[in-house]
Amino acid sequence: MLSPDVTPVEVSAHSRAMASSVTIRILPRADRAAVERALAHALTVFDDVEASCTRFVPTSPLMRANAAPDCWHKVPLPCFHALAEAYRAYLLTQGRFDPRVLGDLTRLGYDRSLPFGSGPVRTRVGAPLRRKPLPTWLPRFRRAQHTVLLGGRGVDLGGIGKGLAVRWASELLRRVGTDHLVEAGGDCYCAGRSPEGDPWRVGVEDPFGGNAPVAVLELSDRACATSSIRLRHWEVAGAQVHHLVDPRTGLPGGSGLRAVTVIDRDPAVAEVWSKTLFLEGLEAVGSFSNRRGLAALWIADDGTLGASRAMSRYVAWQRA
Repeated sequence: MLSPDVTPVEVSAHSRAMASSVTIRILPRADRAAVERALAHALTVFDDVEASCTRFVPTSPLMRANAAPDCWHKVPLPCFHALAEAYRAYLLTQGRFDPRVLGDLTRLGYDRSLPFGSGPVRTRVGAPLRRKPLPTWLPRFRRAQHTVLLGGRGVDLGGIGKGLAVRWASELLRRVGTDHLVEAGGDCYCAGRSPEGDPWRVGVEDPFGGNAPVAVLELSDRACATSSIRLRHWEVAGAQVHHLVDPRTGLPGGSGLRAVTVIDRDPAVAEVWSKTLFLEGLEAVGSFSNRRGLAALWIADDGTLGASRAMSRYVAWQRA
């Protein structure tokens, strides 16, 4: 719903989709009616991505393709583009990002939208076991027909789907305001300047649940994404597990880490690298991010903060 029209400086809109609160703030450069249409359209992007890419509805286009991954399937455009982007991310990260963890998540009991954050979650599944590495992913795409062949194994598009929704919503908003912010559950894109004329300020959430951020970032024409286990963790056969599964093992990864935040020009790419870096674990996250020139900030299990060399230019404040 649009905020009351009390100031011509900023207009905002809010909704909920993809298990996240969605917020848009824009400094309009068009008439109010055009801005309202653009905001409504931008919010619809999240609904469209969720409807076509969710794994929690058995009849969704993604899940119909997952049910027969060795057959060709015609899917809606958001799903087609999300699958193509997931494959590009797989190639970019040399397989470290691999959406073919659907079976692993199901095996761990995450086969439904669990009530995370409302108390302990326990599932009636066996103890998690390491599996063999996956074969090379070779999906096929027919762009003219919007058809895909997944290649033998089901996929989960949750994280990259949200990053893409942020990207596509921002692209729509550029028509009516070059200065805007789109935020959805830890993923955001900050275009241009804030209402104060400065870069947008984004707080990095405390993965231990504290109310104050652990750092504040200043961003202009940059995206920010965080992979964290603050909410989505649960118990399996007496062991604590979480939703960030390492495709190399089929088990939750990120030893020693609670959260990783990455800045990039593109929200989907930031999302991909935040998960990829998290799965590298505390011992490797620093060297990996510096080697790739990634702007990354991470929080360890003991609460200490670390950051790559490329992140320093964006940090306005961080907890001591």
